[in-house]
Amino acid sequence: MSADPSALTGLCVTHRRYVTYGDAHYAGNLVDGAYVLGLFGDVATEVCIRTDGDEGLFASYSDVQFRAPVLAGDIIEATATVTAVGRRSRQLALEARVVCRSDPQRGESAASV
Repeated sequence: MSADPSALTGLCVTHRRYVTYGDAHYAGNLVDGAYVLGLFGDVATEVCIRTDGDEGLFASYSDVQFRAPVLAGDIIEATATVTAVGRRSRQLALEARVVCRSDPQRGESAASV
């Protein structure tokens, strides 16, 4: 861990992932919310490795809101930002956003940013 824990505040980790059609579980190629929570676990794990040299564990989520659907064919960006550092804990702000989406009306392999 860094000598100055407050220096960790603001550390940001981002992953991008293509959502396969095999990940869709519902009509309309909709992907379940657990998929996004898994992405959050991945970025949080990297934060823990970078700050503490250990994978760490999630204790809890304080609030989760799904504001838009995740669909097969999307490219999702998940970001974790360290917002507070305790002696044995980290608070993270987690966000996922769709950065690219398939656009089948324009063509079988068309997509939009």
